[in-house]
Formats: sequence, structure tokens, C-alpha cells
Amino acid sequence: MTFVLAVDDDPAILRTLSINLRARGYDVETAGDGRSALQIVDERIPDVVILDLGLPDLDGVTVLKQLRGFTRVPVVVLSARHESDDKVEALDEGADDYVTKPFDMEELLARVRAAIRRSGAEDAPLVVEVGDIRLDVTERQAVRGGEEVRLTPTEWHIVEVLARHEGRLVRQSDLLHEVWGPGYDRETNYLRVYLAQLRRKLEVDPSRPTIFLTDPGIGYRLVH
Repeated sequence: MTFVLAVDDDPAILRTLSINLRARGYDVETAGDGRSALQIVDERIPDVVILDLGLPDLDGVTVLKQLRGFTRVPVVVLSARHESDDKVEALDEGADDYVTKPFDMEELLARVRAAIRRSGAEDAPLVVEVGDIRLDVTERQAVRGGEEVRLTPTEWHIVEVLARHEGRLVRQSDLLHEVWGPGYDRETNYLRVYLAQLRRKLEVDPSRPTIFLTDPGIGYRLVH
């Protein structure tokens, strides 16, 4: 399992990163300051680091310099600093990518995946095949009967969470929490709408689903 270290002094950002990364099957650890981050890396080298520059103790660039003293782990900088000089400095010191806040989660995760791919540390692709349906979750490509099917980012997120727990029940509250975040645990109507959309696009008979199954009042599972 790919290990991601997220370093930021904002607990809300760390929580959001943890939820979204874990939903995609990553092993995640977080740190709120530079020294804690370096200690974690010293104990266990991650496969990728998401690093904020505005840390309360060590500056993020200092953390980056120290990391580069003993590891080539991919580092994706996530910072509120928009000045080109900051970006140039971070990239010159060995950052693999630079994303500015506020950020789009899907874009950030795509950049993380790209950094992992370049390093050769990527996990095996996640692919689900059922009859004439093929869901390449890693590449976000859905094919049914040889025809490509377009899924929205939210639909893919739901598919990914269910695929990571293939065959196992994912409770409604957990699925809502992982896809939409904290505060949405009771919005079960969201799931009904999106699962209905997925079934219309992918099931042979949406009224009698065989892939996206419902445990009434409890949750959902993906089977094949």
C-alpha cells in the first residue's frame, strides 16, 4: 500500500487530505510541523510527501532541503505562497511539483499520482471487470460493451471507494464521509441519486443491479 505523508499546520486541510487519500486506498500519516514530519520520515520513508511551506517551526523549504539530504522521495508542495520566486526556490531545492492554495482536490490527487508514477512506487492498477464492463479506476476509464462510458468525478470517487472495499459492505455514513467529507454523514439522498446514476450507466438492468448492491438502510457494496 502506497504510504503518503501530509504535512500542514492547518488541521482542517490535514483532515480533508486524510479522508480523500484513505478513500483511494492510500496509507496516510499526517504532521502539523516540520520537525514531526522529519521524525516520521526518519522512521519510515513515505512513497510521497505533500508539504506545506508555511509551517510553524521549520520553514517548508528547510524541511525540503533536509529531506533531500538523505532521500529522493517525491515531494508535492502545497502552499498559499503564489509568488513565482517561492515556486522556483521550492522546485530548485528538489520539489517534484507545486500546487497553490486554495486547491482542487482532484487536481492535487492527480499530481500526487503522477509524482508516484515517476518515482516507480505506484501500486498495481485498480481494475474491476464484470461481464462486458471494465472499470479502470486508476486511469478513470469506464467501458461497457466496447463503448466508453463517461462518469463524473463524484461517480468515480464512489466507484473507487467501493472498489477498494470490493465485496465488502461500505456503510452509508462512511461512504458519505469519504466522498463528500465531514458534515454529510446523514445526506443519504446523495447516495441514492448517485448510485441510481451509476446503475443507469453501467448495469444491464438498473432495476435489478448485480454490480452496485444495496444493503437497505445500511450501505453499499461492489461485487463481480
